[in-house]
Amino acid sequence: MEEEDRKLFLAILKRAKKKFVFSIKNFCIMGNHIHLLIKPGARESLSRIMQWILGVFAQLWNKKHNLSGHLWGDRFFSRIILGILDFLRVFIYIDYNPTIAGIVKKPEEWKYGGLWHHKKGYTGIIGFPDPLILEYFPEHQISLDDNKIAQI
Repeated sequence: MEEEDRKLFLAILKRAKKKFVFSIKNFCIMGNHIHLLIKPGARESLSRIMQWILGVFAQLWNKKHNLSGHLWGDRFFSRIILGILDFLRVFIYIDYNPTIAGIVKKPEEWKYGGLWHHKKGYTGIIGFPDPLILEYFPEHQISLDDNKIAQI
């Protein structure tokens, strides 16, 4: 996935947030996969949300690259977070995925992840961090002093 494709995926996430009720607690868009820590709204279906996001992206990606057919290898993988320790482990894994992959030295350098968006004040996709997230991950604090809250 090239930079343009990652930007397209971000735009689709933003559109999905207007169509469905859900919050993204953390995310990371890598070269060949994505990580989304999503909390669906009370009456929403995670499968429906993901089907829409991945389907719209695949259609636009195929159109851009003059291809057809499936883009994603398998149906998305999901699992229920089993408590606070599991949440913390998954949250950290998502933050550090580009670092582990050797793409960046520090997770806040990866502009296609939740930490970078929080640091830059971009709340259109990930929103403001919950108090629980800030308690365990103060690096996700948005600086309100900069007056740069943006809806990327």
